[in-house]
Amino acid sequence: MKDHWVLHLLLTLCFLLAAAAYLRAAAPRENPPPAGTAAPGGPSGDDGNVRNFGAVGDGKTDDTAAIQRAVDESRAGRLEFPRGDFRITKTIEIKLGARGPTALSGQGGVGRVTMAGPGPAFRISGNHTGSADPASFKSGVLERERMPVVQDLEIVGAHPEADGIEFFQVMQPTLAGVFIRDVRHGVHLVARNRNVLLTGCHIYNCRGVGVFFDRVNLHQAIISGCHISYCKGGGIKVAGSEIRNLQITGNDIEYNYDLEAKSSADIWIDVTSGTVREGTIVSNTIQAKPSPGGANIRFTGSPAQKDAGLWSITGNLISSQNVNVHLENCRGIVLSGNSIFSGHERSLLFEGCRHLVVAQQSLDRNPDYKGVITGGITLRDCDGIILNALQMSGTEAGAAESGGAIEVLNSREISLTGCQIFEPKFRGVYVRDSRNTRISDCTIMERDGPARMLAAVEIAGKSPGTVVQNNHLGQGTQGGLVGAGEGVVNAGNQPAKR
Repeated sequence: MKDHWVLHLLLTLCFLLAAAAYLRAAAPRENPPPAGTAAPGGPSGDDGNVRNFGAVGDGKTDDTAAIQRAVDESRAGRLEFPRGDFRITKTIEIKLGARGPTALSGQGGVGRVTMAGPGPAFRISGNHTGSADPASFKSGVLERERMPVVQDLEIVGAHPEADGIEFFQVMQPTLAGVFIRDVRHGVHLVARNRNVLLTGCHIYNCRGVGVFFDRVNLHQAIISGCHISYCKGGGIKVAGSEIRNLQITGNDIEYNYDLEAKSSADIWIDVTSGTVREGTIVSNTIQAKPSPGGANIRFTGSPAQKDAGLWSITGNLISSQNVNVHLENCRGIVLSGNSIFSGHERSLLFEGCRHLVVAQQSLDRNPDYKGVITGGITLRDCDGIILNALQMSGTEAGAAESGGAIEVLNSREISLTGCQIFEPKFRGVYVRDSRNTRISDCTIMERDGPARMLAAVEIAGKSPGTVVQNNHLGQGTQGGLVGAGEGVVNAGNQPAKR
């Protein structure tokens, strides 16, 4: 009897559970709002979805006020931009001191913000006026303002003066997976910032600069794993700033040029005012197309200050511009282990520089592209330069009267060692009005094709202290070593066998 009662109870419970499941399945469900409509119920206060604050995201409605309301009122801290096109006409101001730690998210890249007005789509501003030293922070600044994050969001410009994101006096701004396009400047850093991270971002088709360090005091910035391309004012540019510890590594930086401008560059460090030191350009692909005054990498310092320098440029592929690397009034820069090719006017152009080391480079041309590629290296008004283990072939630099694959002009204490220079059109090395130049352990010759080289080495003008020693020198139409007059040491050189 007892067992029968227990069995009856179990059967009743099973029936009730099955009935409840059926009723839940049969009940009508509330569908989520479609794209372009606001979620019901208004702002929840703890939900950062901008639709909950009235944003529509249909690409037509002006969502400026709704998004600014989400910034000002949401307690979530993380603003979510779901799938949709959120059009704004004024800058969204994010004041970290008032709002506390803040993040913007495009929910895996599906959210888009279109800036249809002048200025940045987002201005993220803080109150940090110190350094990265913990003792320099004012009370509460680090706790409330640290590490604003923009992640997985697309920003599109729809106004001639629209920018992407501006950072002002911010500590640890972090961008990851952000796509910025069709704007004036992509990422704009102004005033004072510290510990900047850009990783895995796409910055594309800017009328100005992709990443712009604009009259900013900034220490510690890393740009890595990004694609920065088709920005007319430069892919990465520094102007009028005080920069320390800028690392540019593992990026694809390409086609940042302007055919209508006087000059352009993929990476452009302009220190005609300000100072920029302690940086690296490592493991990037940097390429463009020949353009007026164009360079893949350009450093421009002040003749008086020489405050552009103490950089390492290593392990990059650098190609296809009028000049591959142009350094002017710089010091303490190391170029090593790069593959440099298709410099239409020069591969390397150094003017007014001192204490440079250039080692283990391949300077070549891309055989897939036809036409004349001049290439070559020019040192003008330089002091204390080491050129070592360079491999050059088919250089067109120079002229019948003067010049060659490597030109040392009005310079001093230049050391050229262990290089191979093959098939120069005019001369392998040309030295004029320079002192204490040393050329040793090099091979300079023509190996195949019609003979056209005039001389392997030519010394011109007043060039005291020149040493040409222990080289293999091919015989040009004017000789192997030409102009070895008084004050030139010619020792241990051997004729190269063609």
